[in-house]
Amino acid sequence: MQIDLGKIWQEIEKKTEQFANLHLQQNLDYEKFAIYSIITHSTAIEGSTLTEQETEVLFESGLTAKGKPIEHHLMNTDLKNAYMFAMEQANGKILFSANFLKKINALVMKSTGGVNSTLGGNFDSSKGDFRLCGVTAGIGGKSYMNYLKIPEKIDELCENLNGKLNAKFQNLKELYEISFNAHLDLATIHPWVDGNGRTARLLMNFLQFHFKLVPTKIFLEDRAEYIASLRESQETNNNSQFLNFMAQEHLKTLESQCSVAVS
Repeated sequence: MQIDLGKIWQEIEKKTEQFANLHLQQNLDYEKFAIYSIITHSTAIEGSTLTEQETEVLFESGLTAKGKPIEHHLMNTDLKNAYMFAMEQANGKILFSANFLKKINALVMKSTGGVNSTLGGNFDSSKGDFRLCGVTAGIGGKSYMNYLKIPEKIDELCENLNGKLNAKFQNLKELYEISFNAHLDLATIHPWVDGNGRTARLLMNFLQFHFKLVPTKIFLEDRAEYIASLRESQETNNNSQFLNFMAQEHLKTLESQCSVAVS
């Protein structure tokens, strides 16, 4: 189906104005629970079985969901702590670096990472260390970038982002596409053995926090299309498929937030 991207961005601008008129971002509880929802969907994409309600109870009361694996609770709690860190940092002066990205991933992987031993040496995924081994997208899947190239590519990504932080942009589309492209670029570099997807989505939201934008949620029910758009853009070295998907997903985010607020 042909996508009218121009029309989608017109709708995004209209919905963004509608959302702003609801003054929801001034409501701390509303913002908090919106972030909880983003976290729940992000971890669910990676296999967590916690629902939004179960995640809310975990975060607010510290109570675990009966019959659900402890690893899924830890995954959500770690990602919450990473988001809290990101939201705080986004309000200050930002300077992207390899160490900064490692810090974010270390928070994401704090409880589920550990020391890995390979021919390249030892690295600790709970500390955000870059991988020293090859990885693939599932059994028999696409091989990601050679680990020897990761430091250089991360430095290039950080330099690119730092150059855009203080630039003047004219519209929402330009700002959102900076965050969407950062997501795609980090996922393509795939610098860690685990947590790449969660960290890439957090980087996207981090930039949106910094730009004072409504953060984009990637919905669990759209997981297959999300992964397909990532892979097509990576394989063709063309970001258009991913940007198209993300524009539609952001419009869906705005529509869901506005409908909840007025219901």
